[in-house]
Amino acid sequence: MGSAALSQAVKSINNWSMNEGRASTSPAKAAELFGSMVFNDKEQRERLPKPAYRALRATITRGEPLDLATADAVATALKDWASEHGATHYTHWFQPMTGITAEKHDSFLAPTSEGGAIAEFRGKELIKGEPDASSFPSGGMRSTFEARGYTAWDPTSPPWLLVNVNSVTLVIPTAFVSWTGEALDKKTPLLRSMEAVSKQAVRVLKLFGSTAERVFATCGPEQEYFLIDRNFYFARPDLINAGRTLFGAKPPKGQELEDQYFGTIPERVLAFMAEAEFELYKVGVPVKTRHNEVAPSQYEIAPIFENANVAVDHQMMTMEVLKKIAPKYGLACLLHEKPFAGVNGSGKHNNWSLSDEFGNNLLGPGDTPHDNMQFLVFCAAVLRAVDRWQGLLRASIASAGNDHRLGANEAPPAILSVFLGDQLTDIFEQLEKGAAKSTKQGGTLDIGVSVLPRLPRDAGDRNRTSPFAFTGNKFEFRAVSSGQSIALPNMVLNAAMADALDSVATELEQATAKSEDLNKAVSKLLTKIIKEHKRIVFNGNNYSAEWEKEAKKRGLLNLKNTVDALPQWVTKDAVKLLDRFKILNAREMHARYEIFLENYNKTINIEGQLMVLMANRYILPAALEYQKRIGQSVAAVKAGGSSSVQAKKLLGVYTKLVDKFKAQADGLAVLLEHGGGTPEKHAKYMRDKVVSAMAKLREVGDEIEVLTPHELWPLPTYREMLFVK
Repeated sequence: MGSAALSQAVKSINNWSMNEGRASTSPAKAAELFGSMVFNDKEQRERLPKPAYRALRATITRGEPLDLATADAVATALKDWASEHGATHYTHWFQPMTGITAEKHDSFLAPTSEGGAIAEFRGKELIKGEPDASSFPSGGMRSTFEARGYTAWDPTSPPWLLVNVNSVTLVIPTAFVSWTGEALDKKTPLLRSMEAVSKQAVRVLKLFGSTAERVFATCGPEQEYFLIDRNFYFARPDLINAGRTLFGAKPPKGQELEDQYFGTIPERVLAFMAEAEFELYKVGVPVKTRHNEVAPSQYEIAPIFENANVAVDHQMMTMEVLKKIAPKYGLACLLHEKPFAGVNGSGKHNNWSLSDEFGNNLLGPGDTPHDNMQFLVFCAAVLRAVDRWQGLLRASIASAGNDHRLGANEAPPAILSVFLGDQLTDIFEQLEKGAAKSTKQGGTLDIGVSVLPRLPRDAGDRNRTSPFAFTGNKFEFRAVSSGQSIALPNMVLNAAMADALDSVATELEQATAKSEDLNKAVSKLLTKIIKEHKRIVFNGNNYSAEWEKEAKKRGLLNLKNTVDALPQWVTKDAVKLLDRFKILNAREMHARYEIFLENYNKTINIEGQLMVLMANRYILPAALEYQKRIGQSVAAVKAGGSSSVQAKKLLGVYTKLVDKFKAQADGLAVLLEHGGGTPEKHAKYMRDKVVSAMAKLREVGDEIEVLTPHELWPLPTYREMLFVK
């Protein structure tokens, strides 16, 4: 099977040509096509009556309620626009707690009394849908027989067209709630958190004389992913069902030579990237960057900053497009956090900031940050937010997949810390002592070659080991995993920041009410925040064992795995935080905790069952066949009147490995029969017993792979999957 998959992969690569890909497009053509399949502001302005357009913009920009008359006008314009592009159906597209998107398509067509049909789409159909809610995860908030759920149109995220071979569908981004109004999705709490952080940020801005009435969380997530030939993918049951390889010996060459990162992109991969970008441009996703990542066959795509809610929708669309386009080029796109052991896993670096309605980045330091009191207040609030809510932030990126990646000398550790860099650290150290009077400047960099320009140098270096790093005008939450929706970590970030800004605004408002000078009040407040939360700042090597010891001394949490992290969702303080800002109530919080626990248990169970299956159906038959061949060789030599010490030794070693492998596979099967008690106890059992048994079984299986002839090995190897492109 392994050899057959290799032969097919090589054949498909040799037969592939650029003619199989989409024709190239010019920058001008790409610019013309950008957003062509989106009902964006340009289309809205041209197609809507002026009163309806103004009302819709007021809803989008200021959060004002939308009346049914406006909804009817929007629905009519949407239907006409979509129909002109060939759409026959529409769908309320939502993001349930499954971690992926969901959709139910309905036709625009309605029968007439004359026996014909007309295209109809009304405001009430735009505003509300009613998918069956009983089959989506609810964490106990809904019984199976309580089926009613509602999708609610989200006007802040523009509708777009889903184009397939035989259909065009109008996609309407929506929230998803139960009949009782409780959030069953990831968009609803995100939108609530954006309202919360906006309200508190505006309070702070007003103290500095701003007239802004709205503040928006913004983000730009960098998506890492792997591409392998589809022939290999279909020959690996573990990749198909678990998204990662459960067996696989380390190849002679991995990423040791550091020759993958930013290397030349293989032609077939580049053709795939170009078409994926082409499709994303059409639906308005502002992708900007593409490159090779550190591990072999690992790549990255990154957009520019957007409103966080739209960015979340675009991120889900990006993952779907990558998986959809890859097969056209004979590839499979892997979004799991750790598809291959021994090489870097994949993350989704979540670049996050705040921006007011005028487009001002509130985390932009300017040329002299020590004089920019507004920036320093917002930056200090971030320190308070991350320190105060480090456990909840850690829980927001916890998953069975991310457990393989975090802290593995390739990604930030499970300990949350903030990297500020030399410039900001120096300013904050000055503030801790009372006042900041200067800003470190980077100057210029003379490379020492006359034909090369003198480069402006930043005042500080970057830190790629930090889980939460300031990178010039934003913070990069680097611990987010590649396969997850970014809605959850952004919701927690917004909630934590709303709490910090509420505290800041209250203290400054009280000071100014007493006629205290604002600058003095701000200086006093900054000194206080820095002293209380400076433990969260760390500019060194987050991968080092010394940092883990230092973090413990500082009292920082070290929640090393998902089972340790998930209880942070239901701490008294966390529940109080999200309930206070009306983001999630106690029931919704506990429901998510139950869903995440259940997902962890099911993921480990699926992986364990797969390992047993692969051990018995794939690896053992191949191993027994080779064992038989060695035995026959030993017997043949003996029958000839000679003996082979090495053959007998190999037979002994190999037989012991096979026996050990079979015993461990049987032992894992027994462990998986555990009934489990409470979900919490079952999760601990899965972590402590099943995961460790899986690791031991893999170790022996990988030893067997190294000793087994290639023509007998039934699975594509790492050497083939990662390097045959």
